[in-house]
Amino acid sequence: MAFWLDLMFGNWIGLLSMIVIFSTLGIVSYMLWMFVVKSRAE
Repeated sequence: MAFWLDLMFGNWIGLLSMIVIFSTLGIVSYMLWMFVVKSRAE
């Protein structure tokens, strides 16, 4: 676990990749939520 924490937050490349992964998950979940809302509206 310490290896993964050092890999993710030890340098800026790992931190940047974590930011990219979490923002991608956020965008995908937002798009899925909008799809559900638009489908339910009819």
